Amino acid sequence: MLVFGGTGDLALHKLLPALYHLHREGRLHPQMRILALARNTLDRDGFRALAERRCRAQVARADFTAEAWRGFSERLDYFAMDVSQSADFGRLARYLGPDPGCGRVYYLATAPDLFEDIAAHLSIARMATPQSRIVLEKPIGHSLDSARAINAAIGKVFDESQVFRIDHYLGKETVQNLMALRFANGLFEPIWRAGHVDHVQISVCETLGVENRGAYYDRSGAMRDMVQNHLLQLLCLVAMEAPVRFDAEAVRNEKVKILEALKPVSGQDVRDKTVRGQYSAGKIGGQEVPAYYFEKNVDNDSDTETFVAVQAEIDNWRWAGVPFYLRTGKRLARKYSEIVIQFKPVPHRLFADGEANRLLIRLQPEERISLQLMAKSPGKGMNLEPVELDLNLAKAFSHQRRWDAYERLLLDVIEGDSTLFMRRDEVEAAWRWVDPILEGWHEHYQSPRPYPAGSTGPEQAHSLLEPHGRAWHD
Repeated sequence: MLVFGGTGDLALHKLLPALYHLHREGRLHPQMRILALARNTLDRDGFRALAERRCRAQVARADFTAEAWRGFSERLDYFAMDVSQSADFGRLARYLGPDPGCGRVYYLATAPDLFEDIAAHLSIARMATPQSRIVLEKPIGHSLDSARAINAAIGKVFDESQVFRIDHYLGKETVQNLMALRFANGLFEPIWRAGHVDHVQISVCETLGVENRGAYYDRSGAMRDMVQNHLLQLLCLVAMEAPVRFDAEAVRNEKVKILEALKPVSGQDVRDKTVRGQYSAGKIGGQEVPAYYFEKNVDNDSDTETFVAVQAEIDNWRWAGVPFYLRTGKRLARKYSEIVIQFKPVPHRLFADGEANRLLIRLQPEERISLQLMAKSPGKGMNLEPVELDLNLAKAFSHQRRWDAYERLLLDVIEGDSTLFMRRDEVEAAWRWVDPILEGWHEHYQSPRPYPAGSTGPEQAHSLLEPHGRAWHD
């Protein structure tokens, strides 16, 4: 496995700890090697020392042992190079030596604008073989046209079956449990449709700001960084039909159908069905935090959105008329990711306190699935209160270590299983829906609405739901 950007935060914070766990559990082939590639002038020992420091900080103390690290560090190597220089790929090819048919994984943990050059240089250096695979981190481009250009450039060098476009949300245990919940239990199938579901909410809320990603984030914003990939992927898993079998092509075929069935949001709909926000100064956890435009590497007059709320609709038989409310933001009051399936109320209410049931699927910080029902509280009279049938996945499987999303996805890449990765047409279908919203914001000069850090977002986000008697689940 060759990791381009091997000294960056992604490689040191996520990829190496995940690979360490796979090594410790005996999941990696004894001869597998991991080569980090970056411009830093490090030698092998220097990189191993850096990797050890970062892995110690990320791996639970009970899981980090000297013996396991000693074996894992023997897999690690480092090669200094500039990925923009074709000659450096020639040096890399000579360093690796002849390829006797072994498989190579090229993991591009770099900025997306380097993807095309890296693929081209790999081809020129004759390092792209039928046995090799390439992993692309999101975002794939910043628009439909740029995504097509990246996909076309990658496609000239690698067959689609060799390309793994990674979205770490799809590796989360609860996300995969969503498929199990839907397709392994007959309980929900009859009511998982417009006749019984009032609306769906998908929220990914963060307390952090842009941290060290200011330069990237200011060019991207919440729509490109989160909605185009993470939230639309979650929407697909909630709304897709059951695949004919559980394999890569069948699953991804159903996801593409959902993306293609999304009603376009353009023109006046952009004003009525979307809300942009940007955090101003405020308090989180009792600490003062600056406004977005005072963050490092962010323009002082930036109009980049750090919050997005969108009302989406799927124009198909199952979901016609059911709104899907998508919401994501930075510097919000709490950190959590969840999916809420709000069911319709009973046709005739016998009890004044009755309300609709909801299914709550929490992805983080805890992984749990709960079904909220109405029950009579003790005492005289029919006073109803909501109670929960609660499945806490961490407790239910407390005897097993919880895998990180990258562990599962990296192992899938090694084994050649692309079920949890995005296909080319899937990425482009997502951009086809997102682009008109971005264009509408620009055409209508729809500036981000300010919201104080530590709040639940701009007040205007509630206007998407309130006219219909709905509210965000907070």
